[in-house]
Amino acid sequence: LLVSVSTDSRKVQETSLDELAELASTAGLSVAGRMVQRVVKKNPKFILGKGKLADLEVLALQNRAGLVLFDQELSPAQMRNLAEVTERRVLDRTQLILDIFAQHATTRAGKLQVEMAQLKYTLPRLVGKNKALSKLMGGIGGRGPGETKLELDRRKIRTRLTRLGNELKTLRKQRSHARSRRS
Repeated sequence: LLVSVSTDSRKVQETSLDELAELASTAGLSVAGRMVQRVVKKNPKFILGKGKLADLEVLALQNRAGLVLFDQELSPAQMRNLAEVTERRVLDRTQLILDIFAQHATTRAGKLQVEMAQLKYTLPRLVGKNKALSKLMGGIGGRGPGETKLELDRRKIRTRLTRLGNELKTLRKQRSHARSRRS
């Protein structure tokens, strides 16, 4: 299900949704329906107004859509709120494009760059829902709950980003060395 919420004219939104439909088909998705809302000001909680949000739910049920794809970039909170309300997977244009790049990356450098971009996009969107997954104790003195699962996940992503960056540097050095040997 494709959704566009913007202050632009309906014609501009429809053109943008046509492009999004092409991107979706490239990613292997089939488009079940479309929804366009022209707003004066975007709702910071859901991006849509409450009436259109209800219409979106009805349209998703009618078309048996398992995914809602937004033309605009969503904030982490908007994505989470929309997923809770619609009970469907919610993606925005950026995530779809990153997914297409991941599907089509063939070289080692391309795959590393795509993974780095996906991790950088995911990092601010991580959500820690319960503290039961925290480590037992903090450091010296044992005060506080220690590291939560969210903090651990963020640290793992930052470590992975650093490792990927180093691998890319090494790959670039190897390629430049091979290039100089050839010449």
